[in-house]
Amino acid sequence: MAHLGSGRGRILALPAGLALTASLGLLPVGAASAAPMDEAPAAAVATNGPKLSYVVNVTGGHSTRAAVKKAISEAGGTVVFAYDQIGVIVVHSQNPDFAKTIRQVRGVKSAGATRTAPLAAQRTTDIGAEQPLTAQEARAAASRASTDQDPFEPLQWDLPAIKADKAHEKTLGSKKVTVAVLDTGVDDTHPDLAPNFDRAASANCVTGAPDTTEGSWRPGPGESDHGTHVAGTIAAAKNGVGVTGVAPGVKVSGIKVSNPDGFFYTESVVCGFVWAAEHGVEVTNNSYYVDPWLYTCKNDLDQGALVEALQRATRYAERKGAVNVAAAGNARTDLAADEIVDTTSPNDTTPVERVIDPELCPDVPAMLDGVVTVSATGAKSLKASYSNYGLGVVDITAPGGDSTAYQPPEAPATSGLILSTLPGGKYGYKGGTSMASPHVAGVAALIKSTRPHASAAEVKALLYKQADDLACTNPYDINGDGKVDGVCEGGDRYNGFYGTGMTDALDAVRR
Repeated sequence: MAHLGSGRGRILALPAGLALTASLGLLPVGAASAAPMDEAPAAAVATNGPKLSYVVNVTGGHSTRAAVKKAISEAGGTVVFAYDQIGVIVVHSQNPDFAKTIRQVRGVKSAGATRTAPLAAQRTTDIGAEQPLTAQEARAAASRASTDQDPFEPLQWDLPAIKADKAHEKTLGSKKVTVAVLDTGVDDTHPDLAPNFDRAASANCVTGAPDTTEGSWRPGPGESDHGTHVAGTIAAAKNGVGVTGVAPGVKVSGIKVSNPDGFFYTESVVCGFVWAAEHGVEVTNNSYYVDPWLYTCKNDLDQGALVEALQRATRYAERKGAVNVAAAGNARTDLAADEIVDTTSPNDTTPVERVIDPELCPDVPAMLDGVVTVSATGAKSLKASYSNYGLGVVDITAPGGDSTAYQPPEAPATSGLILSTLPGGKYGYKGGTSMASPHVAGVAALIKSTRPHASAAEVKALLYKQADDLACTNPYDINGDGKVDGVCEGGDRYNGFYGTGMTDALDAVRR
């Protein structure tokens, strides 16, 4: 299991209490048809292997799906949930040959294990502390806040960086628009989130099947505060309390897709996208990569099935009207390179070193077709030291924060990281492309608020068209040690560091 201080965390944020140095790689019931539990597998089928989770991708109609479900049972599998809308079935099996067997069944396009570690009882784990907002900072910020600002807004340098403060003079966004946070859970009891929380569009998808038990979408004790921080950046209410979100008038929902150990597995994420699609969500935010593979290879039988299932899920969500926004990652890697060395996968058992071609082995969901991929900038509007990049991969950029030593903000802000909500009514700083992505999700929500009939494709087109051009930063030596830390390819209006440029909240609300 990788930790957040490693070269590439699953959730794409770095706890701000950790030092940012040149040598440290920053982090990271709906219409879906539930299938009944199948009968026990036939005695001749081996069931002595580790219990794994699988996705089975089906082509064909109802009769084909029914036949495949029967074959799953005969092969020693148990259907957990069937997403018939997209032809993806989540299965558990202890048959070591389950995937090999089910791939031979008529109507099965692909099938693969979603993990390399067996299913086990989940346990909580402390993944590291964020940098909390101090009482002194809070008092100082409140004393500087104008009458139209929330108390801690003077510390949010990221809002004027995308002109969100000016946008709020025109509109805060529409309550008819919901942004779903697919993440580690959202604390909807937070006073800055409660006014805008959409319970009807929230669920716990960790098992691969949606659970709508009250509060199931919240992080448990000891679990990550990541999703709550992301949610505040998107839609913290402008209510005289704490911080202000990019779109403080829209709704936000929590779809928990990370287990207590911090893993984001395929079945959970597929569930999250389908749940969002079936519940009218206009935007999804995805600040993570799907475990256990940092890069999931389409030319591998198991991994390829995962990419297929996830691509089906994101396309379905977009067809239903959702704009899917994702973080580019924090390994300061050129995702458009011919080759990338991956030493972290699989991260749930024993990683092995492999050289991959990112065209065949994408970082998912960021590199899936149709997904808006977001790089991060610091307070000086330069690519953040940790942010991934790549010409033709990065679509747009937004503030994700950086070391204050590299990109200090203008006063009265004091930290180069992003201030937002934390569970238990708290506030704190984090940095990462995880923090950049929700800025773009918030702007997409503002576009949808202003143009309620715009399709997902039209919203994306406006995101890119309205972004403020950022020319390549070359030479890029973020820490001033005389060594080039990345090469930006492309022109002033579109390049590998910033895509189409800095997301623009003010243009989003202009009719």
